[in-house]
Amino acid sequence: MWLLPETKMDHAKPLQLQSPATAVQKNIHVLVGVTGSVAALKLPLLVTELLKIPAVEVRVVTTERAKHFYNPQELPVKVNLYDDAEEWQLWKGRTDPVLHIDLRRWADLMLVAPLDANTLAKMANGICDNLLTCTVRAWDLSKPLLFCPAMNTAMWNHPITARQIEQLKSFGYTEIPCIVKKLVCGDEGWLLGREGDVNGAESSHRKLLSLEQIWDPPEAKTIIAF
Repeated sequence: MWLLPETKMDHAKPLQLQSPATAVQKNIHVLVGVTGSVAALKLPLLVTELLKIPAVEVRVVTTERAKHFYNPQELPVKVNLYDDAEEWQLWKGRTDPVLHIDLRRWADLMLVAPLDANTLAKMANGICDNLLTCTVRAWDLSKPLLFCPAMNTAMWNHPITARQIEQLKSFGYTEIPCIVKKLVCGDEGWLLGREGDVNGAESSHRKLLSLEQIWDPPEAKTIIAF
């Protein structure tokens, strides 16, 4: 399940954001980061399901390689999609906005899904050479950041992967564990999701990633199967 934390991660307790019943009524701003894994095919589905949760607004930050896997025309029209070019187009002088800073201020939660091996390594080592990694590097650690690794089995099994995931966890980020699927290359691999219909026949073998604990109301029970 995707469990959304209030502040620094406490892995001994269920994690969730403050209920609207006890807070000022406002929309929850979810910033989705998408990287260059084949699981990025599911970006339109992920965003569509997020928007079914009451009072959720979504923006998307993409890496250039992620664009290879999804069609931006399939995203809901009310969702803004940001890339590296916009970071530089917006800034012409010292009083102009800095996009990665504006995005981190806007967001209540960041979800990096899928997180490929390349961006995992960058995040773990503080590299910030594109809009997505700059946003992560500037992230407010009092806000939740969730990440969903997705990569080939050989990449997953390399010892550096476990070290880098533990490094992200040490920052207070929350891992949404990946699952074993048949990959497009023919291998069995660790993947956020498989290509194909999420409502396919083998539901007993799917990982259910639930966002129902964004807050308490029973209507906020959107489930995404990968």
